[in-house]
Amino acid sequence: MGNTLHSAAPNVQLIVAENTWLEGKAIQQLEITAQLPDMVRVVGLPDLHPGRGYPVGAAFFSQSRFYPALIGNDIGCGMALWRTDLTLSKWSLDKLEKRLGSIDISLNIEDLPDNTPEHFCYSPGTIGGGNHFAELQQLDEIYQPDILETWQLSKQQLLLLVHSGSRGMGQMILEQHLSEHGHHGLIATSPQALNYLQQHQQALDYACFNRQLIAERMLKRWRVSGERLLDVSHNLLTPCTIDGITGWLHRKGATPADQGPVIIPGSRGDYSYLVQPLNSASSLFSLAHGAGRKWMRGECKERLSGRYNAVQLSRTALGSRVICLDKQLIFQEAPEAYKPISGVMDAMLQAGLVKLIARLKPVLTYKTRGGNE
Repeated sequence: MGNTLHSAAPNVQLIVAENTWLEGKAIQQLEITAQLPDMVRVVGLPDLHPGRGYPVGAAFFSQSRFYPALIGNDIGCGMALWRTDLTLSKWSLDKLEKRLGSIDISLNIEDLPDNTPEHFCYSPGTIGGGNHFAELQQLDEIYQPDILETWQLSKQQLLLLVHSGSRGMGQMILEQHLSEHGHHGLIATSPQALNYLQQHQQALDYACFNRQLIAERMLKRWRVSGERLLDVSHNLLTPCTIDGITGWLHRKGATPADQGPVIIPGSRGDYSYLVQPLNSASSLFSLAHGAGRKWMRGECKERLSGRYNAVQLSRTALGSRVICLDKQLIFQEAPEAYKPISGVMDAMLQAGLVKLIARLKPVLTYKTRGGNE
């Protein structure tokens, strides 16, 4: 693909390394999006892959107008990382899995804090489907021990990573917007834009709140305490000034690089990386949000069923365990369906976008038990 920063069109940039593989359809979607009215610049990150009309793993900067359809239906989807009191020396995987049980069923209203807004009612305390997950992780390699010491982290502790979003709330907001305005975008000063921004903020708040509910729910099952270290969204719209231009930054599967340390996960059978962003306008202040899909969901089972069954896919090459009783989903989310996270990290390191803090290894990943307690 060429060097790390590659221009595919005048206002399109790709963050890639020499060995980065990007699907042609994803690049085509990126270039088409760059032609939208008032679009200033778009950036494809190394986890870029095709989405439903718009690519995932990209950032888009527009002026005067913004596009809710670019953010999509899961406003506020993101990652929260928690330090926990769990240690593998005291817990076996069997014990952790048994004690956790199922968290597929929504929490009851009476189980929520007293000051919970009424509109925070979309399956609270649940992860959702697709690529969402909650995962216990263990520090594997440490590159900046001083930062981990500040966070009071050691290799003996397990961390909890929660990846989820605004559940049905974001879907409702997008459907309402598309039915009224289609894909044309909104003039930023219009009443319709202000209404969307208000709904967008509510979805962001709910997504963050829901990740907290999920983490607290799991920690309670294990009867341990924890503390949130970070929470960042990777599907969101923010006002921004870049190169002297005031406009709107859309992130669709893109991790903010202007909010301090962040975590970039691999597939369920791969490492995750805790990184320090180096805050570069060249990437629209954005980073990859994961490994990025290699295969479409519909083709995964056909590709893998001759090599693995669902039980085999619940164990990974790194020795971790995946809880997923949806036999279709476990094939769709198999590590083979994703790019290696090492290639994604190499591209960002070569571009000077991040500094590594630590590498984490999966221990126990929760997807779904099918709704049964």
